[in-house]
Amino acid sequence: MEENKLTPLETKAIVVRVLKSDGRERRRWAARVVERVGPLIVLDAVFDEEIHHDLLGTIALGTVSKEYYWLDRWYNVFRFSDRFYCNVTEPPAFDGSILTYVDLDIDVLVESDFSYKILDLEDFETAQYPAEVQHNARQALEELTSLVETRSFPFDE
Repeated sequence: MEENKLTPLETKAIVVRVLKSDGRERRRWAARVVERVGPLIVLDAVFDEEIHHDLLGTIALGTVSKEYYWLDRWYNVFRFSDRFYCNVTEPPAFDGSILTYVDLDIDVLVESDFSYKILDLEDFETAQYPAEVQHNARQALEELTSLVETRSFPFDE
């Protein structure tokens, strides 16, 4: 798998697109692919605007996030300095230029001490997703919280 690892000179600019379950675009941003190993794609992104988030507070313009996406997993992980923000999603699609995923409402906020909060579970439950999506999302949530509790990648850095 090491042959897929990118060197800094090979980093590639891409666009990340987040969709709602009905297919409408929720947000998009530019990022750079810094590593690709098997189904894992690691991106660096810089916030191009100030974001006000209920739990994270203000994310300043210029804030860098390291983003972990797996093409075969139902979640992604964002690292902002000493905290992590995880999204339960459908597995992303990546065409080499655009990485697109459907956000399924459930989020996990991981603090610097590795305590965590599961967010928006009620939004997910009222959204009436198909049974298969509900099942995969719940499994993804269990896997994510297990990774945090055992401090497994990417929570081991």
